[in-house]
Amino acid sequence: MQVKSKERVRDNGEVFTNEREVNAMLDLVKQETERIDSRFLEPACGNGNFLIEILRRKLEVVKTRYKKSQWEYEKNALIAVMSIYGVDIMSDNVNECIERLLNLFKEYYESLFKTRTKSDYLKIAKFILTKNILCGNALTMKANNEKPIVFAEWSFVKGSMVQRRDFSYEQLITQSDNGSLFGDFVEKPIKTYPLTHYQDLVKENTYE
Repeated sequence: MQVKSKERVRDNGEVFTNEREVNAMLDLVKQETERIDSRFLEPACGNGNFLIEILRRKLEVVKTRYKKSQWEYEKNALIAVMSIYGVDIMSDNVNECIERLLNLFKEYYESLFKTRTKSDYLKIAKFILTKNILCGNALTMKANNEKPIVFAEWSFVKGSMVQRRDFSYEQLITQSDNGSLFGDFVEKPIKTYPLTHYQDLVKENTYE
């Protein structure tokens, strides 16, 4: 285990899992970590040690399958990002987690399409991460502003169009079937957004 300070351990019980233990635990569900659209939620994500490895495994699959088509790669890499969720009580951990995930996403993207990368594409990935990695208390299911934690469910439909639906964390925990995030038995979302082309996610005010 790793720590940032004794004070943070004392006040928040904060410890970080080492890479060896992270991989050993994820290998227990290896098949799921390599499914591009398989959703993962880390309720105490820290600065992202588990989530970074999950994203890395997913992006390796995307790279292997779609490296010859930039459009297919871009779409499926976004699906990988859309499937990763986290909560942490410390805001600096949340910011660091988002930054680490985005840097990994950028690293894979630029390694394949160095001369054809799109800055707006990276902004889309960052926007999704800011809606999926949230600051709050997973035990009380509330954000730091005392409002309910709300996650966005993202789905590609009709090719390049994206459907976003927002659900409270409490809905997902208490209503999902078999522990599946956004399971079939979750009641209607708090909010459903209009279908939007994935390239317009950060351009539409309705998505803020």
